[in-house]
Amino acid sequence: MFLSIRRGGGHGRSTALTLTARPGVRGTRGTWIKGRAGWSALAALPADPAARAALDSLGRLGRSGPGAFLSDEWMPLSAVPPHSLWMQLDAVLAAGVPIVSGSGMHHPVDIPAEAVRAAVALERRGSSLQMRGIVEGVAEEVASLSSWVVGDPAVAVAFVADRDGADERITLARLSTPAPAPVRGLLARPNALTIDATSADTFLADYLPRLQLDAPVVSPRGTVEVPAAPLPVLELLVDHQGEGASISARWDRSSTRGRHHPEHESAVWAAASAVASDARIILPEPYPSGKTPPRPLVPAAAAILSVEVLPRLREIDHVRVLVTGSARDYRAAPEAPVVELTTATDDGSDWFDLHARVSVGDVEVDFTDLYTALALGDRVLFLGDGEYVRLDTPEFARLRAVIDEARTLADRPESQLKLNRYNVGLWDDLSELGMIAAQEAEWWLRVRGLTDEAALETVDPPAGLRATLRDYQRAGLDWLHFLRTQGLGGVLADDMGLGKTVQTIAMMEAARAADPTMAPFLIVAPTSVVGNWARECATFAPGLDVRVVTATQARRATSIQETAAGAHVVVTSYALFRLEQEQYAEADWSGLVLDEAQQIKNPASRGYRAARALSVPFTLVITGTPMENNLLELWALMSLVAPGLLGTRESFTTLYRTPIEKHSDAARLDLLRRRIRPFLLRRTKDLVASELPPKQETIIEVSLHPTHRKLYDRRFHRERQRLLGLLDDAEGNSFAIFRSLTMLRQLALDPALVDEGEAPSAKLDALEELLVEAAAEGHRVLVLSQFTRFLRAARERCTEAGLASGYLDGTTTNRQVEIDRFREGDDPAFFVSLKAGGVGLNLVEADYVVLLDPWWNPAVEDQAIDRAHRIGQTRPVIVYRLVAAETVEEKVVALREAKAELFSRVLDGGSDEGGSFAGGPRLTADDIRSLLD
Repeated sequence: MFLSIRRGGGHGRSTALTLTARPGVRGTRGTWIKGRAGWSALAALPADPAARAALDSLGRLGRSGPGAFLSDEWMPLSAVPPHSLWMQLDAVLAAGVPIVSGSGMHHPVDIPAEAVRAAVALERRGSSLQMRGIVEGVAEEVASLSSWVVGDPAVAVAFVADRDGADERITLARLSTPAPAPVRGLLARPNALTIDATSADTFLADYLPRLQLDAPVVSPRGTVEVPAAPLPVLELLVDHQGEGASISARWDRSSTRGRHHPEHESAVWAAASAVASDARIILPEPYPSGKTPPRPLVPAAAAILSVEVLPRLREIDHVRVLVTGSARDYRAAPEAPVVELTTATDDGSDWFDLHARVSVGDVEVDFTDLYTALALGDRVLFLGDGEYVRLDTPEFARLRAVIDEARTLADRPESQLKLNRYNVGLWDDLSELGMIAAQEAEWWLRVRGLTDEAALETVDPPAGLRATLRDYQRAGLDWLHFLRTQGLGGVLADDMGLGKTVQTIAMMEAARAADPTMAPFLIVAPTSVVGNWARECATFAPGLDVRVVTATQARRATSIQETAAGAHVVVTSYALFRLEQEQYAEADWSGLVLDEAQQIKNPASRGYRAARALSVPFTLVITGTPMENNLLELWALMSLVAPGLLGTRESFTTLYRTPIEKHSDAARLDLLRRRIRPFLLRRTKDLVASELPPKQETIIEVSLHPTHRKLYDRRFHRERQRLLGLLDDAEGNSFAIFRSLTMLRQLALDPALVDEGEAPSAKLDALEELLVEAAAEGHRVLVLSQFTRFLRAARERCTEAGLASGYLDGTTTNRQVEIDRFREGDDPAFFVSLKAGGVGLNLVEADYVVLLDPWWNPAVEDQAIDRAHRIGQTRPVIVYRLVAAETVEEKVVALREAKAELFSRVLDGGSDEGGSFAGGPRLTADDIRSLLD
């Protein structure tokens, strides 16, 4: 099948000419013929269905359009609705139907790929003008042919060669925009329209602008300077009113006789609003017609508009600015402001008064005025007589944030700005601002090395140290020595097993070597670790005179002062320190070392208050988990080593805790990291992986015995309903919620733990099998559980299997004996409660670790696991988590992974991509629901 197109209605350029089309087929000789093809007989033709459908659609539109035809042969293309013509022709071509001329040799109709434009061409011939219709975008030889437009409105133009009709060659071009009536008339004329010399000037002045409203006008040879076509103008009306101003907008379409030009108007408005937006000025968007109500501008905005925005708006084509009223002589200050910050003389406290001097050129500005303007969010600061300084710059935004932070952390009513001596990061921020000339206070010169670890002075390990420090441990010694000699404090938060104890002993030995008569260090540790400190000191620094306090005054012969006299180190427990804090306060100390300090992470506890009250020149907190549940725990420990660095508890909550935990504020989290970084040293095992054996963690899913499953499911469904009802007030019902969750965890272990009946324990069966196999292969296993009743049952199963073992929980009185028995003996298993195993153990003799019940706080588990996976371990460590399938334990494991995120983000700088801070590691109502789903 094919589509044939020909001229109809006559020859030459005449409005009576038309373009007609009919379908046809290929004859037996291979030529194009009409045959039986007709617009109403397409369905019966043997042709491709797509081709038939395309031609049929074209014919149906021609028969139903406003210029409908009745013939079954030649259809005027003008009968097809103009908006559909090109879509239909494109469909015909896409279906593979050739389009050819309807006479002569049936030459293919040429259809250019690009759209063309019909325009009015205006040229000067002597003193007269000639005007004709042209088509831009086709080859010159084509443009010289006979042509006429197709459709009403005209959407195409046809060019035909060979006027006698014997062998037509047709070019059919798409118009980019429908040809207006003046162009159509000129295209139909066989000759150009001449405007004589007497009328030429009048035509150019009066008629050409009107013609341009209807059609594009060009001068191909450039003999006539054709002005730009009239277009609407955006008028901005600015009315100055005293200190401020108002602005309104409207479209002036008088030159276009009220006609809208949507694309032009959209482009002009976009350009104008972009210029204003650069200066944070919002222009009133003009209505389709009429003027917008005046939009008031405060003095700052009025100044910026007058000085910075209006000159740029006037440069935009088709924008007109009209100014009324009497404006101030606004002008921008020629020089950038300089802020000089100094601190008052060190009075021995932790706070310095911060003084600021602000100058702009020769003009000095009161800092109170500057800060007030910043605090109120003012965009400019007026210097007088209309001169101003922009305050909405990145530099001033950062200055405002730093000052706000200092004020929030100081939490004091007085207007004087104060800076905490520990906040070296904040002072660094001030110094880095390009506008700030921060005079280098003596205290900052001393401590700024903390913000650049490479700048710390290297300290040789003391001669009396009986240990070879690894590179990261030597860096830790440099850091500890710097803090101690500068009278600062810090948190040593290395991963468990990286040698925090030996680094601390090296620091104390270095202090003793420098001054043998120094006051002693006071080490406060959990009761179970006190003896370990004495042994480690004797091993690594035998030159240290270490005294151990193991009883209260009533049960010992000397006072704390007498015990400390002549000693280099005094070691006591948190319990004794709390009971006799007054006695410890009476002695002189070189420093306070708080080991496993997570035990005093609660700022309301007596242990925390006792440590905070002790006056010492240097405090060191040692913990692998400075934050277990929420950011307040981190604040508590940092407040011991760097008082005031993070402000009061209330200001810390406002500035950091609420934005980070509740609103996932990544910028505030980054700020917190930068503030604590100088005073918190944390190296993870990843950094020293080459020095540690590999650790492999595996989850073993255990299916409950059918009897156990029935008991578990029955109680779980009952408890689930009760818990969901309590979550409406999760805070108020926290005790009942956690009691129920603990009961469900115990139920997953053994129904007998919650008096729910008896059932065989699949988890103990799995443990027995694992222990027997490990013992046979020469491995030694550390078995951990939160629940001592189940831990004892596990040990009994081990005994029944004929395996010797050790046991340790919080009630064990001969703790060290049990530890030494395992370390020095050959028992294949050591059963330890998770709480008791979290501190004070070095059990590298074990290379298997079995967790009988998962816990949602990863720090607790990791602390216990790392008693075996630490420096000194020579074998790979295998960790097994036994998890009861289809119980709350499975959900606890998943929750544990989520709760590890915040710890990593705050302390290790972990990525926050796709994560959320909501709630921190503490269980939220949503967390609890996830455990019950």
